[in-house]
Amino acid sequence: MEVTVVRESKSGILGLGGDDAVVRVTLLESSPDGNVDDTAGAVKDVLEKLLDLMGVVGTVTLESPLVIERDEESGPPVSLNIEGEDLGILIGRRGQTLSCLQYIVRLIVGNQEGVWAPIAVDVEGYKQRRYESLQTFAQEMAEQVKSREAPFSLEPMTAYERRLIHMVLADDPDVYTESTGQGESRKVVIIPRK
Repeated sequence: MEVTVVRESKSGILGLGGDDAVVRVTLLESSPDGNVDDTAGAVKDVLEKLLDLMGVVGTVTLESPLVIERDEESGPPVSLNIEGEDLGILIGRRGQTLSCLQYIVRLIVGNQEGVWAPIAVDVEGYKQRRYESLQTFAQEMAEQVKSREAPFSLEPMTAYERRLIHMVLADDPDVYTESTGQGESRKVVIIPRK
């Protein structure tokens, strides 16, 4: 979406007589199927430029997207993998730097291309490995919840990781999941079904 502020809000005296802001929201078109290669090329160029500006040496390659990255509404994302030596700096603590890099690439490409395209950035298969370990972890914790018949709170996780846990346990007939907490302390609770 593109948001344009038409009129700024005005505060009144002691909260009385103020005016609300007026904004215009324009929905950007999703990337058309015919321009997927163009979008992928633009995404790769932007990512390579960012790596160069950061002084990070790495090779950017187009990959097939992870199943978890797919979105039914917008289709599979343009998925890129960065390979090289000593790229841990791009992953960051619990993948937070990688998540921010992906967000910045989405913003730049969306601004340059004028269309919104789903984009997934990975570093040396980190997301795939993390997905597999979280999948195993979720199933192990669900088994413990079933045997103890008591809820169990997982450690705080990113939205992406919480989504993985919810999806892995969505079809389990014996447990269900809920997210609790605020901000960075938001976590998943696995609860036995009564």
